[in-house]
Amino acid sequence: MSLLHALAKAGALRTLDHALAQSLRRLDPDTPDAVLAAAALASLAVAAGHAGFDPAEPQRLVEAPIDWPTPEAWRQALESSRWVACPETGDAESAADAPLVFEHGLVYLRRYREYERRLAEGLCRVGRVAPDPVEAPVGAEGQGGQVPAHLAGLFDQLFPDAASGEDLQAQAAAAALRHSLLLVTGGPGTGKTTTITRMLVLLVAQALQAGAAPPRIALAAPTGRAAERMAESVRNAVHALMDAGIDPALCAHLPTAGTTLHRLLGTIPDSPSFRHHGDNPLPLDLVVVDEASMIDLPLMAKLVEAVPDGARLVLLGDPDQLPSVEAGDVLAGILRAAEGSRDSGDFPAHHVHLTRGWRQSAELDLAPLAAAVREGDSETALALLRSGELSGVHFHEGNADPLRTHRDHLLAHWSELADASDPAEALAKANGLRILTAVREGPQGARSLNARIEELLAGTRRGAGPASAGGRYFHGRLLLITENSYRHRLFNGDIGICLRDESGTVMAWFPGDNPQNPRPFHPAALPAHDSAFAMTVHKAQGSEFDEVWLVLPSRENRVLSRELVYTGMTRARGQLHLAGSADVIAQALPQHAGRWSGLGRRLS
Repeated sequence: MSLLHALAKAGALRTLDHALAQSLRRLDPDTPDAVLAAAALASLAVAAGHAGFDPAEPQRLVEAPIDWPTPEAWRQALESSRWVACPETGDAESAADAPLVFEHGLVYLRRYREYERRLAEGLCRVGRVAPDPVEAPVGAEGQGGQVPAHLAGLFDQLFPDAASGEDLQAQAAAAALRHSLLLVTGGPGTGKTTTITRMLVLLVAQALQAGAAPPRIALAAPTGRAAERMAESVRNAVHALMDAGIDPALCAHLPTAGTTLHRLLGTIPDSPSFRHHGDNPLPLDLVVVDEASMIDLPLMAKLVEAVPDGARLVLLGDPDQLPSVEAGDVLAGILRAAEGSRDSGDFPAHHVHLTRGWRQSAELDLAPLAAAVREGDSETALALLRSGELSGVHFHEGNADPLRTHRDHLLAHWSELADASDPAEALAKANGLRILTAVREGPQGARSLNARIEELLAGTRRGAGPASAGGRYFHGRLLLITENSYRHRLFNGDIGICLRDESGTVMAWFPGDNPQNPRPFHPAALPAHDSAFAMTVHKAQGSEFDEVWLVLPSRENRVLSRELVYTGMTRARGQLHLAGSADVIAQALPQHAGRWSGLGRRLS
C-alpha cells in the first residue's frame, strides 16, 4: 500500500490535502509516492498551524499507525523531485515555480515559505535602520540603552526607580531610543502597556526637543477587543502620568484609540491584499502591536512589509500564551532569534521580558497558579487548585458539566444581556462572563455547549426564543465571527449580540470605531459565525472577562497543552472557575503547543 493511500485510508488527510497530491500525480504520473505524501502533509501542516512539515517527525502531525519512510529516504526523494525547490542545495532557480520548497529540514507550500522569507527580510530591514543617534547617557547606567542629557529629567520622572538598574520597564523605554525593533514581553499584569505609554511620552519629548514634529503613532492588535483593551490601558496610564506631574502637552500627542491590524493596513473588499504594503507603506513613525502571539505568519509578513524605512516597530506579547490559530508561531520564532543573537547582533532586535507582577488584585490571586502552569508543574498546580487558598480561583474537580451544576448562575448573566438599555451597554456587559473550552466538538466542546445554552435561554425569553420571530437569531444571542469579511469590516474573533431594534426586527450589533456606536447588521448578511456564550480558548485570545469558566475535556485530547490552560486561565479578571479532572490537568501541563517553523533560523 502506498504511503499516500495509507494516509487517506486512515482518514488523516483533508479533501484539499489529498487533492493537491493527486494533482501532482496527474501532471506527472512518475512522481514518487513519498513526494506526493509530503505535499499532502505540508498542506495538512498549515491547517494544523505549522509553517511547514518536518519529515523527521511525521507522527507529530498524524497519529495513525503508518509505516513512515526514513528521514533520509524522504530527503532524497524530495531533493530529486521536479515539484520541490531546494534552496540549500543550489537548485532554487531551476525549480523557481515548484509548488513545494524543502529548506531547513521542512517541506513548505511555496506560499508559506515565501511569507516566512519575506517576514525575516522585513524584520531585519526594520531593525537595521537605527533611529537618530542620541547624546551621551546621563545617569542611565544599566538601562539597556542610552538616555540623552536633555531627556534625563523626564526619564527620572517617568521611571523613579531606574537608578537601581533593575527596573525592566525603564530598560525597555531606554532601549526604544536607540532600537527600531523592540520586543516587550511578559504575563498579565507585568506592566507592558504602562511601559509602552511612558516610552511613547519619552519619544514624543525627544522629537519635540529636537525641533521635529511629534511621531505619528498607531496602536494596533489582531482583534478589535484587544485593540480597545490596549487603547483603554494607554488612556488610563496617560491620566496617571498627568496626575504624577508629567507635562499634559506631551501626553496630548499620544494616541487615544486602537485599531485592528486589518483596519490599520487597509482592507480591500474581496481581496487578501491590503492598501498598505511595501510600495505604499503606512504613514507612521511608530507602530505598537499588542497580543503579538496571536498574529499568524501571513498577516505578520504583510504588517512588517508595510512598516516604512526608518519607522519603529514595537511588539508586545506573552510568550507563554497559545500561538496563533492560523499558520505560524511567529512571536516564538522572533524571540528565539533575538535571544540567540543577543551577543552576536546578527538579528537587530532588542528584547525585554517583564517579570514583576504590577497588577495585584484582592479579588483574583492567579500568579502562583499561572507560574506553576507555565512551568508544566502539574503537582504544584493541582495542590494550589485544591487548597482553596487562591482568592477568586475555584476548582470544580471532576465536574464535566458546569452547565448542569451551575445553570442558574450562568443563565442569570446571559438573561441580563437582553435587558440592556442599548447595544453598547449589552456589548460591554457581554464581557462579564464567558465559558471557555479546549475543543470545539464533543460534550465539553463550544458547539454543544452553545446549543444547550440556546435551548435553556429559549425558556427564559418572553416570546423571543429560537422558535419565535427572528428564528435562531433571538434577542440576546451572542455571536462570534469565524471568518474575515473585509467588505463588512468584520473579522475572525469579533463578538456581537442580537437585539431587537425599535421596529422589532432582530439585528446583529458589533463594535465600531467608537465603542459607544456599535454597527448593526442584518443577521442574514453576516459572514460565517457561531454563538459565543461558550468559545474555544483560541478564539478568546486578546480578550478578558470578569468571570471565566474554563471547561476541560473529560479525557485526554491532543489539543491540550500548558499554553492552552495558561491562556484560558489568564483571560479572567476577577473570578476563575476551572472544571475538569486532575488526570486531564496532569496530562495537559507537560505538553507544549509548539509549531514547526523556520523563522528563527532565517532571522539568526
